[in-house]
Amino acid sequence: MPVEKRFLLEEYNRADVMAELKMPEINSVVIAGNLTKDPVFRQTNSGGTPVVNFSVACNRRFRDSNHQWQEEVCYVGVVAWNKLAESCRDSLKKSSAVLIDGELQSRTWKAQDGSSRTVVEIKARRIQFLNKRHKNGEEDEEGFIEDDCHHNHHGEVHENDLGHLYEYKYLCSD
Repeated sequence: MPVEKRFLLEEYNRADVMAELKMPEINSVVIAGNLTKDPVFRQTNSGGTPVVNFSVACNRRFRDSNHQWQEEVCYVGVVAWNKLAESCRDSLKKSSAVLIDGELQSRTWKAQDGSSRTVVEIKARRIQFLNKRHKNGEEDEEGFIEDDCHHNHHGEVHENDLGHLYEYKYLCSD
């Protein structure tokens, strides 16, 4: 077989193999932000499955064409189901800080005016609640816990104790 024909045959076979390869199906999102409103909790009509919807605001910093720092806010809808939905209902409120691990999903429905609406949102797999808490469970605006064991005799917080200032709650949808 002449070299040109063998080369063309090898190229054809390589293209045929490449056509059979598929892109991996990856759908994963991690985002941190603050709730823009209180979560909306409901249960489905069929089976009473708990579901909660909320949106988070996430800031993005970038330099503009004049090399000045700018900030944009991205608003993203989130849906959580079952026990994760119940935990969100019980623990989250407007301005709560969260870290969400999930996947993008789209859904379409008919609006009251008959038009078709579509939304892309994050279906949460795991949510980490990031707000700092007092011992009594209330949020601390400054992020510090008022606890005598974390203060020296001058009322200062020890730098080594800063790791104890946060209460993280990491919840899964499973």
